[in-house]
Amino acid sequence: MAVQFFSDEQMERLRSYPDIGREELIRFFTLTRKDLGFIDNLSRGGGRGSAARLGLAVQLCTLPWLGFVPDDIWSVPQAAVQRLANQLAVFPGALEQYGRRAQTRSDHLKLVLKYLGWKPVPTRGETLKELEQFLLDRAMEHDTPSLLFHQAAEHLISSKVVRPGVVVLMKMVGSARNAAGALTSEKVDHLLTGPMRADLDRLLVHDPEIGTTRLAWLTTPAVEATPTSIKLAIDKLMYLRAMDAHLLDLSMLPRERRRFLATLGRRSTVQGLERRGERRYPILLALVAQSAVDQLDEVIALFDQAVSARESHAKAKTDAALAERAKKGEARQLLMDVILPVLIDPAIADEQVGGMLRERIGMNKLREVAAVSWKPLPRDHGRLAALEASHTYLRKFTPRVLEAVDFQGGPGTADLMDAVAILKDLNRTGGRKVPAWAPTSFVPARYADYLAKARKSRDDTAFRHYWEICTILALRDGLRSGDVFVPGSRRYADPGTYLFTPEQWEAKRAEFCHLVRKPADAAEAIEQVKDELHQALEDLEETLASNAPGDVGAVRLDEAGRLVIPPLSAEDIPAEAKELRDELSSMLPFVPIASLLIELDARTHFLDCFTHAGGRKSKLSVEQKRNILAVLIAGATNLGLTRMSEACGVSYDTLAWTQEWYVREETLREANTILVNHHYQLELAKKFGGGTMSSSDGQRFPVRGKSLTARDMTIHGGRVLSTYTHVSDQWSTYGTKQIVPTTREGHYTLDELLGNETDLPIHEHATDTHGATLVNFGLFDLVGKVLTPRMRDLGRITMLRVDTPAATNALYPHTGPLLADRWNEDLICECYPDLLRMGGSLKFGEATASLIVGKWSAASRQNTLAAALKEWGRMRRTIHAARYLSDPVYRRKISRQLNKGESLHALRRDLHYAQQGTIVRPQLQDQTEQAWCLTILTNAVITWTTEYYGMAIKELRSQGREVPDELLSFIAPGHRENINFFGFITVDIEAELAKLIEGWRPLRPTRVHDAGLPFLLNP
Repeated sequence: MAVQFFSDEQMERLRSYPDIGREELIRFFTLTRKDLGFIDNLSRGGGRGSAARLGLAVQLCTLPWLGFVPDDIWSVPQAAVQRLANQLAVFPGALEQYGRRAQTRSDHLKLVLKYLGWKPVPTRGETLKELEQFLLDRAMEHDTPSLLFHQAAEHLISSKVVRPGVVVLMKMVGSARNAAGALTSEKVDHLLTGPMRADLDRLLVHDPEIGTTRLAWLTTPAVEATPTSIKLAIDKLMYLRAMDAHLLDLSMLPRERRRFLATLGRRSTVQGLERRGERRYPILLALVAQSAVDQLDEVIALFDQAVSARESHAKAKTDAALAERAKKGEARQLLMDVILPVLIDPAIADEQVGGMLRERIGMNKLREVAAVSWKPLPRDHGRLAALEASHTYLRKFTPRVLEAVDFQGGPGTADLMDAVAILKDLNRTGGRKVPAWAPTSFVPARYADYLAKARKSRDDTAFRHYWEICTILALRDGLRSGDVFVPGSRRYADPGTYLFTPEQWEAKRAEFCHLVRKPADAAEAIEQVKDELHQALEDLEETLASNAPGDVGAVRLDEAGRLVIPPLSAEDIPAEAKELRDELSSMLPFVPIASLLIELDARTHFLDCFTHAGGRKSKLSVEQKRNILAVLIAGATNLGLTRMSEACGVSYDTLAWTQEWYVREETLREANTILVNHHYQLELAKKFGGGTMSSSDGQRFPVRGKSLTARDMTIHGGRVLSTYTHVSDQWSTYGTKQIVPTTREGHYTLDELLGNETDLPIHEHATDTHGATLVNFGLFDLVGKVLTPRMRDLGRITMLRVDTPAATNALYPHTGPLLADRWNEDLICECYPDLLRMGGSLKFGEATASLIVGKWSAASRQNTLAAALKEWGRMRRTIHAARYLSDPVYRRKISRQLNKGESLHALRRDLHYAQQGTIVRPQLQDQTEQAWCLTILTNAVITWTTEYYGMAIKELRSQGREVPDELLSFIAPGHRENINFFGFITVDIEAELAKLIEGWRPLRPTRVHDAGLPFLLNP
């Protein structure tokens, strides 16, 4: 297994100082009184001179920040030097004279280690063994070397151990990955009995009964929720159970390790697995074990979607009937407008009323209206009656689902579970009459009259239909909330099983608390939160006290004491910035998209990430790179391989083979990480943002054909799916996920942050109102991140206090009345250990955030842990709201970040142009890969444009032009007018590289006309 997984450029960055953000600057480069005393008491290793004092301070602050001190200490960010120099009252330039003798710096570092209580670089002994064990444990959870490296660095910092050199740590990561592979085989060997090996081998053999291999059959998911699809999914589930796949206990392997092996099995071909020899068995074991879970989840998901589709159909039918009834009711209402004035007029005698109305309205009109039957509507406006028409359709699959799936209920679901058992027994015996004692307490009140009427009229058939449909609907709703669960399932399991067990958590708690800097003690954590709350409320109190009711543009209280939140005014972009942006854009060279990618690969080598699915890691030929680029462009632009073959002159078979073996989600993610990291290091990108903030938003794309991920949405004009992207403050997209468009996007907000493998030090994340759930607020804080949403109706949320109303109002006269509810500290104290366990389960990959967020958001009130998480989230939301209201700069920063994400939607739409932007791939896996192709091309455009903007700025400055840095943050790199996405796509790598001058294209020149303003020369 390769040891060097970083490029030379990346290794050099890991050895040196990175850029520093404002928060890190304040946090790590602020000297305490004790620190100043330590520096002033220096008596050796350089004396008391300014250079020695400043150099020692730099080492003192660098070590907790980076976990090591770079050899080139003089390259420390200038902002940090200036801050330390101010505190020490010395000249910042004195650092240039510091420690020219390496011995001086090493002596000082020893003093710093002793002072801070840090251990030196581990070379032997217990510290080295702990690091090796940590890496092995993490390697068993996942196999990404760069992530292992960064986790090891975080672990060392939390343990106060100096980080080894990059090469040394890379070798340790490589050894850990090798050891994880060997340990995996050793742990599962007892499961590989003769019969099990035979069953696994049969997966790779062509089966005439189904026309393919069982491996391909099992790994091909459904594309629509129909009775036929559900029956096929159940057949697959039964096949897996017949080989005892659902009984395989792979708990000796970490969950992430099992997931990695199963993914490898799904992506590999039969030939690739056979070539692995004995090593294929752990892969296939993990695959069938995971497939048993996935197939169970698919059966339930198809059941949910099929039932919901019929319910939606019934709703649409009912809504149409109500609309028609309203039209007919209009005629009756018009009659009432004529009748009522006559009836209430006391001057008109009773015996004259009839004749007068008949004369005014006309007998024909009265007969016409009277002929229309007008019956009172049931409580649900006829929804259940409309759904009852689908009873025969539902019966095509619900009996098999109930028989195949072991539904179990949590607290408060006893009657529902009894009803499910009765229904299963009726299905098994062919019974038609529901027993009189069958429970109905779970039936919603709006449907109860149907059952009562059928029972009263002794219509057993109608009662059976209504009761069965209500049971199925209640079962579906219980699965969504977690009140009903399925043993052996992942998505529909008991929510409590998603977390580390208390025994597992005991060994990980201290490490987690170090990583996220959370106290393990509930009382201490509550006091910290209270301090944060009081600081935020003090700022809000000052804001409200200083703003009068008439301050139209400010957050204020009106005369009635109600909170008034005016919208932010449009950001005022300086005219100079717009002119500069236009000028820089005019200097960019024209380039086809294929040429842009070839050029960018020459600098980043992102194409090297596309390794063969069979595990071979060989240097890509020019032809292979050409084919990979063609597949990337085909996916991103939505051309498809057939049209791409015509556009680039490479055969369809070649492109299809390349896509199958090289272009997979894991290789696409890795290539995207390379581009994001390269962009992060660009000088101009740092002017856009520090890489510490990001945002997420969904973008709808039309879909043609059948797909489980697509939904019909009138607001978007038809059938669509949603691509949910995470964008950094530097304009780069580091996360992409395909989701069902009707699903709440907030469920997926945290996934990509926790799975972020780029160098971006994301700490703060902005969303629109979709992400501002209480569960998200709580989980973000528990995993060491900050959620900063822009919320609709912020003045209507319930804000918390930590004291009585009287005490709170006395402390905060203006803000106090806004704090409508008291924080439940007792609930937090009771559940705080479990809240930490939940955060640790997400941080260490035991569970995915979207699963946790979805289940705990829908959990019933009986779930104490869910209530505690929401209570923690209510406090975090209150703190955010107070900060948001009191600080317009904070609000502006969030709004600016969200605008960056939304502005990239236009670039993605321009790239995704073919077939009118309509996605035709039905499978989620194919859609995901296509979305990552689009993300890679989007980042390529952003990165390339940023590079050439930087070159253009240098060119202008070399001409004596003043280009202020403060204008550069307004220069959005989403410019695309100079990039050609269309036409014949020539992927000629050698020819394109030959056009570059020292690796770059020449800028289009500018010259100055008589008025002294530059304009573009004719290209």
